[in-house]
Amino acid sequence: SSKDAHAGERPTSGAHRLLLGGELGDDIEKAEAFDSALRRFDAPGIEDRPAKHLVAAADSQNGTARSHPRDNRPMNRQLSIIGAPTDIGAGARGASMGPEAMRVANIVPILKGHGLEVVDRGNLVGPANPWLPPVDGYRHLAEVAQWNRTVHEAVYLELKLGRLPILLGGDHCLGIGSISAVARHCRENNKKLRVLWLDAHADFNTSLLTPSGNVHGMPVACLCGLGPKELIEIGGTVPAISPKVVRQIGIRSVDAGEKRFVHEQDLEVFDMRYIDEMGMRHAMELALATLDANTHLHVSFDVDFLDPEIAPGVGTTVPGGPTYREAQLCMEMIADSGRLASLDVMELNPALDVRNKTAELAVDLIESLFGKSTLMRRQ
Repeated sequence: SSKDAHAGERPTSGAHRLLLGGELGDDIEKAEAFDSALRRFDAPGIEDRPAKHLVAAADSQNGTARSHPRDNRPMNRQLSIIGAPTDIGAGARGASMGPEAMRVANIVPILKGHGLEVVDRGNLVGPANPWLPPVDGYRHLAEVAQWNRTVHEAVYLELKLGRLPILLGGDHCLGIGSISAVARHCRENNKKLRVLWLDAHADFNTSLLTPSGNVHGMPVACLCGLGPKELIEIGGTVPAISPKVVRQIGIRSVDAGEKRFVHEQDLEVFDMRYIDEMGMRHAMELALATLDANTHLHVSFDVDFLDPEIAPGVGTTVPGGPTYREAQLCMEMIADSGRLASLDVMELNPALDVRNKTAELAVDLIESLFGKSTLMRRQ
């Protein structure tokens, strides 16, 4: 799997030419549900793809810097931090320490400093990592499924309570539980879904495409219904999402077989070559195009999205990623959309970090998603 097998190899150009294809209670009940949720923690407290050519034409006519002006209505200011301390789907140990590293980097007080109501739900509890070889093409499938069911229930509950969940991983296999919960919430509330997948990897592998069997390289495929029954049925609908709701950004390491599969499924990818050629601003304009008041925007942020020169604390580094300023622009443009409604932060590995610098950078970028901005111009 590209997710596990590179460190130091030259980045691949990926699949940016895919862009030429088709575009994407009451109070008592709430209190009881909330109380039930707390008992699961170990600590207290489909829309079509954007018409890119029309967007580009509109941009050229009006000369605006964004195709998605800042929404005047406030983003949900009630945030819930959920820790998921596991590396059950990863190829290296250490991501299980990610949630605590982000707490050490002061994620809660920093977000509270922006006037947000932040509740830290503590950490979810799941099976330990047995660190065994793959069986029938998957490593730790039963444990991965159990962790994802727990994540699904926790994220779904926060959405039902009208809060904005922030899932702190943990490895990226947990995106299956998180995003299937978001998709379920959208179906029940007749909302459209857009998923921004910020990652160095497409995570669109199957057991036939990767010999490692590590499920952190398979979550997007599983969400699209391409994976084992134990994972694709989490959330009750198969597939949980359509590939058309996903926009992948920063991709630069894709296995050969995985690349063909991405093309076959018409996944929309803004890889690093596209960003090099067109710029982060243009990529984000397209990735955020056509969002409206009925769109739920989910961001799944794998910290290896960032260039390893600035973010060494991940298990699968790939050179040639977004710089600090490119990443800040990405996050600020998401904030400008006013649509962010749920967030994953995945694959932070403190065992491979230097004095917690990657955790601090991740928290810095999360802060930008919720209000910090370098913009000095008038809105």
